[in-house]
Amino acid sequence: MLRVQVHPSQVHLEVAGSDALLRLERGDALDVAMYGTALLGTVLQAARAAGATRLDLMVEGAGDVHDAMAATHGLTCTREIVQMRGDLPVPGSWSIPVRPFRVGIDEPAFLEVNNRAFAWHPDQAGWTLDDITAREAEPWFDPDGFLLHERDGRLVGFCWTKVHPDERPPLGEIYVIGVDPDHQGQGLGRELVLAGFDWLTRHGLHHGILYVEATNAGAIALYEKLGLARNAVDRWWTIDLTEPAP
Repeated sequence: MLRVQVHPSQVHLEVAGSDALLRLERGDALDVAMYGTALLGTVLQAARAAGATRLDLMVEGAGDVHDAMAATHGLTCTREIVQMRGDLPVPGSWSIPVRPFRVGIDEPAFLEVNNRAFAWHPDQAGWTLDDITAREAEPWFDPDGFLLHERDGRLVGFCWTKVHPDERPPLGEIYVIGVDPDHQGQGLGRELVLAGFDWLTRHGLHHGILYVEATNAGAIALYEKLGLARNAVDRWWTIDLTEPAP
């Protein structure tokens, strides 16, 4: 999936219906490979003419074609998320006690730990009750696969899983995993990853995935030790349109 966002929003509305942008976002892989660089150039030209200040480009499953498009037009890569994948069961044992999430009870404790653990994260930081209740309303939400680890009656870590039954083959995902900063460095991350993948295995999944920031070298190293490999990457690029075109 490829998405373009032009800033400010009113300028985006002016260019959103253009043939070049629609073709760039909805074209098949061959079309983008052959004409993507030219189409992006047309979109950039239209955005500048309309008074845009910035353009962001996001690609799920980014490849060399997208890197070349961005480089040709002077876009800067600002973020990468790596999808890692492996067969289930994942080798390794775990021993920490976990219990399932209780809807209507555990939200405050989860939000406290989540927001402490992910204060740095562009998507996961600053969650509110609305954020978690919105996900509880999703058809994929299963509190039994939302595993909590407590110490002395206090939540210190969690592993939230997600099942993708419509994928072929079906996939089990570790959706979010977090450890309270006061308890990091004690091996809880590894234990929670194994607990989550074990839950997915026991529920009939044979393939597991998770997503991790490319800058999180420690987490990537852990996942590689558990047998996961890099499978795909999502990338974000941006360009300041108040500067002269390259």
